[in-house]
Amino acid sequence: LKPSSWMNDDHVAYQDAVRQFLQAEVMPNKERWTEQGFVEREFWLKAGEAGLLGATIPEEYGGSGAARSFDAVTFLEQGRAGDSGWGFGVHNIVTHYLLAYGTEAQKKRWLPGLASGEFVGAIAMTEPGTGSDLQSVRTRAELDGDHYVIDGAKTFITNGQTANLICVVAKTDADAKASGISLIMVETDEVDGFKRGRNLNKVGMKRQDTSELFFEGVRVPRENLLGPKEGQGFYQLMNQLVWERLLVGVSALGACDLALAETLAYVTERKVFGKRVFELQNTRFKLAEATTKTEVLRAFIDQCVTEFDAGTLTTAKASMAKYWGSEVQCEVIDE
Repeated sequence: LKPSSWMNDDHVAYQDAVRQFLQAEVMPNKERWTEQGFVEREFWLKAGEAGLLGATIPEEYGGSGAARSFDAVTFLEQGRAGDSGWGFGVHNIVTHYLLAYGTEAQKKRWLPGLASGEFVGAIAMTEPGTGSDLQSVRTRAELDGDHYVIDGAKTFITNGQTANLICVVAKTDADAKASGISLIMVETDEVDGFKRGRNLNKVGMKRQDTSELFFEGVRVPRENLLGPKEGQGFYQLMNQLVWERLLVGVSALGACDLALAETLAYVTERKVFGKRVFELQNTRFKLAEATTKTEVLRAFIDQCVTEFDAGTLTTAKASMAKYWGSEVQCEVIDE
């Protein structure tokens, strides 16, 4: 595949390094990870050492200081590797929450660990009974002196069994809706009252740990509040959706590339009725259709990544990238 239009020589070199790392470290472990239901911490440390976790974290916080599009390279190659188990996406989102809203002290405290894999990030957002309706979250964070006391339950949390730095969505004002929500960072190894529930059994994405989490009187320092004041959580979450939606589209494009490559290899080798499946006219029709859909998706995703790097990608267009990427991914893989 030719490099995407937004890639320069540095992107291409990084892409080659990411591809080699995923081939060496993901492919041999996929079946084992699927059986055990999670990607172990040792892999995260290897990914950190290889520079994948800190590519876009500034150098003063332990990263490489590259543009956000370098993370897009990682998402693209993860899709091409056929992996949906390594929860890099959520980890990456936590990283960029800290970069966008964290104090200098918070950045120095947590970003180096996120870059190295010492910290694995998660976002505790969804709750039993409330789904993705953030304004209805029931998890509370009440001030008690110089600490917040967190009580509540979360579910469907990606990286839930392995994460040790969790961005918790909680109500700091029970009577307010959106303006009562705050984001509070919890280092799970430093607190009492935090428990992990079941690693949920899902239809797909078997090797990704998606879990229940419980907070029972968890005390964290007041300075773990993300942002300068309470009540900013809902707006912080909404402001990061452009990147979160775009990365879904990028990953979908990678999955389409994999599906086409695997199918082409199969129909080239497989013989029926004395000829290769590839030589059957209907096979070529279907491959042409799937390839066309993938290339149209690529053109749109490339445009979105270019606009994101320029700071001009809108929420609406990022939503299109998520929707259309997911739609085309399903169509191409099914075909």
